[in-house]
Amino acid sequence: MTPGTGPLGATPGAAHSTDPYLPAHGNGGYRVLHYDLDLDYRIATNRLAGRAVVTARAGQALSRFSLDLGAIRVQDVRVDGQPAKFTHRSGKLRIKPDRPIGYGATFKTEVRYAGSPVPISGRWGDIGWDELTDGVLVASQPNGAPSWFPCNDHPGDKASFLVTLTVAAPYTVLVTGDLVSRRRRAGTQTWVYERNEPTAPYLMGVQIGRYEVVELAAGGVPQRAAIPPRLRSVFAQDFGRHGDIMAAFEGLFGPYPFREYVVVVADDDLDDPIEAQGMAVFGRNHLDGLRTHERLVAHELAHQWFGNSLTVADWRHIWLNEGFATYAEWLWSALSGGPSADAHAEHWHARLALQPATIAIANPGVDRMFDPMVYKRGALTLHALRLRIGDSAFFAMLRAWVAENRHGTVTTEQFRGHARRFAARPVDDLLTAWLDRPALPPLPVFGL
Repeated sequence: MTPGTGPLGATPGAAHSTDPYLPAHGNGGYRVLHYDLDLDYRIATNRLAGRAVVTARAGQALSRFSLDLGAIRVQDVRVDGQPAKFTHRSGKLRIKPDRPIGYGATFKTEVRYAGSPVPISGRWGDIGWDELTDGVLVASQPNGAPSWFPCNDHPGDKASFLVTLTVAAPYTVLVTGDLVSRRRRAGTQTWVYERNEPTAPYLMGVQIGRYEVVELAAGGVPQRAAIPPRLRSVFAQDFGRHGDIMAAFEGLFGPYPFREYVVVVADDDLDDPIEAQGMAVFGRNHLDGLRTHERLVAHELAHQWFGNSLTVADWRHIWLNEGFATYAEWLWSALSGGPSADAHAEHWHARLALQPATIAIANPGVDRMFDPMVYKRGALTLHALRLRIGDSAFFAMLRAWVAENRHGTVTTEQFRGHARRFAARPVDDLLTAWLDRPALPPLPVFGL
């Protein structure tokens, strides 16, 4: 426990997370409007000092409330400028303000904290703030955001961000957002990034390294990359078609939803690339000069529409992120001269048919949120729907899904209702079979 100004009693008025998969993350009773984070990070000693101001609106009368925050020492908490009592244990910062907060009131919580940030450990390994060989990588999906700032760590509670981060001058800082300013003084640089679009805490990333910033692609959407200088030539080959992928996805899904897109290549090996809001992070092992991993390049870009602009209301609906991004890989393959979406669908249907049918992807369970079947069967669901309703209706449906839910949250039930609007014949039976039942249905014949 971190000592506060006194212990908390059993005061009523707080509400708890309603996320069925990660009930220890997320907090009820309020909605966050804005995070203002002022951070100072010492790379050599892995020491982070932070001041976070969280602006929120109360959804009920609150005599106490909580934020998610990992294993870092809290020094002081104030609510609307007044000292507040608090305790901090087991990833929860529980706060009792000087006076109750009324229903509908907007209030500001200031938290000062410092220490050595460590990732959140759990069933997916270490998630969140992580030291690289020479720098930092932040990959927070699904529950790593509290490793570096106090937050309401729920995918459905999206807010705007202002992040100020000071590090040693030789290092480049990339934060998910638009660069507002950069100033240098006495061996340090301070970087200020603004994220105006509503953003889930897990989609906020910080990448620190000795990077060279280069143009990723020309075109209407600014596209940049931060890479180790020695990888410039191989990167140019592996990401050489990025502008074409962006143009293709804008044609298929609608306008890119953010101001710019940034790719970071860490000078370390990573198991998988990582998406953040307006950003994707790859490891050096994803570069080989042969475009071996171009499907992952397409996958991470597709998440800017499916997962980032349209964010799941809770983690049960993860197929709406991963199934859609996987299907985007198949669409890019067809457009770029590779196997068609039909060929990918037939291949993966045959492979899944050989595996035990034990998962319903509309609610896969927390242990199987990131199971490959959620990705591949999610993509197959979309292909089956496309075969049922035809290309014209299917792609009109996709573009409308993106446009109507821009910067919002989505659920599987919303998608079912949305698909019905674009289908000339019933689709409930198809969606029920593919989403709700473990047994693998046959791929439909076009128009049947």
